[in-house]
Amino acid sequence: MALATYLCRISGVVLMGFIPLTPHVRRGLAALPGSIIAATVLPLIERLGPAAAVALLAAIGSMVLRRSELLALLVGMGTIAGLRALGF
Repeated sequence: MALATYLCRISGVVLMGFIPLTPHVRRGLAALPGSIIAATVLPLIERLGPAAAVALLAAIGSMVLRRSELLALLVGMGTIAGLRALGF
């Protein structure tokens, strides 16, 4: 399994060596982090309900205002814990 994981990871690096980095490719690569986060977070929000959406928005707001990952994590966790305690 470790070998398969390594081969999957290294194959991307090797294959990208053959692709010219045109402006179009650069824009696509720049958009990947946001799309990966959306693909990870949105199904969780759908499954966990509105409390998770509110907690995510609170964490994002904290991150925008304070630029602290730890504080954003604590705000998000505190928000969802409080909303769950209130029955949401």
